[in-house]
Amino acid sequence: MIKIYITPTCSSCRKAKKWLDEHNVKYKEINLLTNKLTVDDLNLILKNTENGFEDIVSPRSKIIKESNIDINEMTVSELKEFIINNPTVLRRPIIVDDDRLQIGYNEEDIDVFMPEELRKLMISVWCNSDDECDYKTILKRYLEESRKNDR
Repeated sequence: MIKIYITPTCSSCRKAKKWLDEHNVKYKEINLLTNKLTVDDLNLILKNTENGFEDIVSPRSKIIKESNIDINEMTVSELKEFIINNPTVLRRPIIVDDDRLQIGYNEEDIDVFMPEELRKLMISVWCNSDDECDYKTILKRYLEESRKNDR
């Protein structure tokens, strides 16, 4: 299951959710301000990072600046506890599943969360010679089919 960690005022979070909705991608939304992160949440996120905490923690966050905290001096467990107690230090949105991670919203990179069925359609020749075969047409057909199947 795809999880998206957001805050309500984050414009990048709204863009990411809009993309997921437009592509009929099912996800679980986790508001960082109302749902307390768990160690399991952090472990799932960290498992998919390339550079660990460096990828997910914003050194420009207000609490880090005002508290003059050096996260490089913390142990892993101290840093996890700090993030759980201060989730606004995280870059947002964080979109993650068992194998993939995206931090922030990037229109090109978010394609990794495109449903497998849609990917197959994009790769295969799904259009007749008289049809439009652009991305929007294929996406429209895919969404029509998936909505029929959801009923």
